Amino acid sequence: MVSLLTVAGIAVAVFVGFNIGGSSTGVAFGPAVGSRLVRKATAAALFVGFGFLGAWTVGRNVIATMSSSIVPATQFTPIASVAVLFFTGASLLISNLYGVPASTSMTAVGAIVGLGLASDTLNRALMFVIVSAWIVAPLLCFVIGLVVGRYVYPYLDRYVAFTRFDLHFVQLDRSGSVPRPYFNPNASPRDVIGSLAVVAIACYMAFSAGASNAANAVAPLVGEGGALTVDQGVLLAVGAFGLGGFTIARRTLETVGDDITELPILASLIVSVVGATIITMLSYFGIPASLAVSTTSTIIGLGWGRASRAATLAELATPTPERPDLDVATGALVTSRAEEAPVGPTIGDIARHEEPVTDPEEITDVPDIGAEGPADLDERSLFDPSAAKRIVAMWVLTPSLAVAASYPVFALLL
Repeated sequence: MVSLLTVAGIAVAVFVGFNIGGSSTGVAFGPAVGSRLVRKATAAALFVGFGFLGAWTVGRNVIATMSSSIVPATQFTPIASVAVLFFTGASLLISNLYGVPASTSMTAVGAIVGLGLASDTLNRALMFVIVSAWIVAPLLCFVIGLVVGRYVYPYLDRYVAFTRFDLHFVQLDRSGSVPRPYFNPNASPRDVIGSLAVVAIACYMAFSAGASNAANAVAPLVGEGGALTVDQGVLLAVGAFGLGGFTIARRTLETVGDDITELPILASLIVSVVGATIITMLSYFGIPASLAVSTTSTIIGLGWGRASRAATLAELATPTPERPDLDVATGALVTSRAEEAPVGPTIGDIARHEEPVTDPEEITDVPDIGAEGPADLDERSLFDPSAAKRIVAMWVLTPSLAVAASYPVFALLL
């Protein structure tokens, strides 16, 4: 009976890792694949490699927290491990059905909390720290996005251009006996530097995803008397990531994800750096946290910051009848029509093989804060308030449902 449950636990862990790999590969390498900098198979291979590096190093701390610190490792009996992984997999299904980036990490922790409450072994002091991090991290990402969007992004948008190539960035010369790689002849030196930055940031995103998500797939199976050692758990998780990355991720890379389709490439890179850095730091301290929540919070902050450039801080604090257009709404990550400035290609443009709306070589001065027209949120706006509310509600709801659903199950089983 125990061996069958162990096999079932490993099978569910592979299913969870398979789905994580499929979704995370598209999020990390969507801009790089869409820009024809790397091919889909190359993206999957890079994700597996850097995901393994993140899981093998920083990810061990998160595995240790989820396998033995929230509740004692002895509580993870074979049947309890299968139940926790089941709730984690169910959260992936729910988030996919509703099209909302719900947190696998938060839901997995919620299921473990249900186990701890039912067995009266929950480490409440640690949970206070984890929940505090869940509140502070998205707020920090939002504030960073707000500051960057208001004060930095417009300048980067003028001077950092990304080119969509008709051919892949790296080509192979097969005329000789040994294929020789070379850069696309249409690539300028700035294209080379920008392209390398896009790929490097994608690899960094993969490292962060591996560090934070390996525990979601295997933590209940790891620990004292567990079915797997930490090393075996990391290898199993990364193997499942790769299975998803080389299969279902191909479709995600092709469509580049509906949630970020109209996000400019520059904005997506800023979001990746901020979100991945926050999650990597939390993972280093062994705190399970959501990469999806952090990146989405950064996106919302960028949109608010971009829209708020239509007014100075004093005008935002004290709107006057002469300036009725100072309402700040979520979105506006692309340049407004009032600025009459060029806009670089979005990820959606690249996925649909469309050209940028204007020539990115035409560089204009950035208007001062308060001198711009109101940001155009009707065209290519990323988020609207109702969407943001739905996303935040799902972030709160999914781990709460995991606790509420798992507690009676564990109370009955234990």
